Amino acid sequence: EVQLVESGGGLVQAGGSLRLSCATSGFTFADYAIGWFRQAPGKEREGVSCISSSYGSTYYTDSVKGRFTISSDNAKNTVYLQMNSLKPEDTAVYYCAAARVPLWILAGWDRGTIYNYWGQGTQVTVSS
Repeated sequence: EVQLVESGGGLVQAGGSLRLSCATSGFTFADYAIGWFRQAPGKEREGVSCISSSYGSTYYTDSVKGRFTISSDNAKNTVYLQMNSLKPEDTAVYYCAAARVPLWILAGWDRGTIYNYWGQGTQVTVSS
């Protein structure tokens, strides 16, 4: 059974940090890119970041560049999203997802439709 389980969310003040984890099981981790998405109330889902160990690629949406860092621990089948300098506009439910696609499709990493599996999400709330 494929599972993606997010953890690490919570309530933090603006300027603070959180580290999200996406623990995966049930598929060959090295074959998949893992993306992070978020959805705030009343807003569309947004791609935040993505990592592919097999292609050696990382991607970020512009609004988090320089603040968020994605990393992967292949031994633990887990992807992390280190979030620093958090802002109230980062408040959302954060989801991780897994995609097994060629590199040329991964160029569209922020399209949710390329992902095969999704987690249930973890809430991140940033207070001002």
